[in-house]
Amino acid sequence: MSSPLRNETFEPRNYSRREFLTLSAFGAAGFLAGCAVNPVTGENQLMLVSEAWEIQVDQQNSPHQFSSDYGKIQDDALNQYLQQVGRDMAPHTHRPGMPYSFRGVNAAYINAYAFPGGSIAATRGILLSLDNEAQLSALLGHEMGHVNARHTAQQMSKGMLTQALVGGIAVYAGSRGEAYGELAGQLGMLGAGALLAAYSRDNEREADRLGAGYMTQSGYGTEGFVQLMAMLNSLHKKNSSAVSLLFSTHPMSQERYDTAVSLKNTALSGFVSQPLYRERYMDYTAGLRKLKPAIERFQEAEGFMSRKAYDKAEASFEQGLKLAPSDYAGLVMMAKCQMAKKRYEQALRFSEKASQVYPGEAQAHHISGIARIKMKHFDQAVEDFAAYEDKLPGNPNTIFYRGYAYEGMGNRQKAARDYYRYLQQVTEGDQARYAYQRLVQWGVIKQSG
Repeated sequence: MSSPLRNETFEPRNYSRREFLTLSAFGAAGFLAGCAVNPVTGENQLMLVSEAWEIQVDQQNSPHQFSSDYGKIQDDALNQYLQQVGRDMAPHTHRPGMPYSFRGVNAAYINAYAFPGGSIAATRGILLSLDNEAQLSALLGHEMGHVNARHTAQQMSKGMLTQALVGGIAVYAGSRGEAYGELAGQLGMLGAGALLAAYSRDNEREADRLGAGYMTQSGYGTEGFVQLMAMLNSLHKKNSSAVSLLFSTHPMSQERYDTAVSLKNTALSGFVSQPLYRERYMDYTAGLRKLKPAIERFQEAEGFMSRKAYDKAEASFEQGLKLAPSDYAGLVMMAKCQMAKKRYEQALRFSEKASQVYPGEAQAHHISGIARIKMKHFDQAVEDFAAYEDKLPGNPNTIFYRGYAYEGMGNRQKAARDYYRYLQQVTEGDQARYAYQRLVQWGVIKQSG
């Protein structure tokens, strides 16, 4: 049977992967060179990307990051609460018309982050580290500060984010330890880490100042801002693995805490008596706090994973799952641990259970597909990758692995179609070379040169 791609020719260009991703994103979202008015300072500045680009790159990348962090917290009341707190603050920002959205994500490590179009997430780890709603508003206000000051767009305009537009796996996962970067690459997981890892100390200072203004103008007491900085400074001094990513993306210093105290006593002194709303925060996070012992075990296990101490990681995951046997993030993390130990049947067992407890989330399907490829169950792997792409399209690695599974089934026609689709998005790396060589061998494309 002749391939449907027989008459199509793939000609690899002399682009690096970084250049390819940058040009692709600019072509899709619009590359606008020129000056723009900074919404915070009111001054003209060089800005090579438009607000439409910020929103589009957010919409394309943020779902993959949220899935990489094990999806939105399965507590509707808590997510609605986070959304309401954030949305009530939005009118007090410099860019009130941005499409802000707020959610908690199931990751155990401690962090919060914002995409340039206003999609903001806080992990379970950092939500458990907060004590009242004013601290939460300071945290969300800080992330909104990055959006309002257009820090991501500024870094892009300086040529500092050219790798970030489709993947950023190494930047994001590598900041959590070399083993995470390796495992993420092996499993074909997709995040958008470089979009989250470019903040400078100056960016952080500006986001702190803006966030403090947004939260006090929204009716919260200044003490919440100081308490947040005190908590972050304390975590920074402890330097645990659970906060390694937080401080690689958000540089912390004693200076930031000292500045918060100074602002409280000077420019923001008129807001000291405003409420902190501790009881309301405790009410909405009650269900999450019941899971704290399990989440702490997962944090511990991730620390062991980052050091390739897989036996110790497995033991900590087991302890956490005894406390929370249906925790989606714990199950997927345990599946990854089993993959690292090359125990593919056990990995499949945990990833399948994860899919059952959170059927709307995609990541577990991808892990199941990889495990089934390792076990040579290619037909079932195809189903897993199809389920992943149905829930979360846009990961080129899923297309590659599905093609590999089709190849394992002996279906060259479908394998070639997926390999070709993959090469339209990715031009470098072992997988790209493999896909290209297969298409050449099968006569689908002509070898260049």
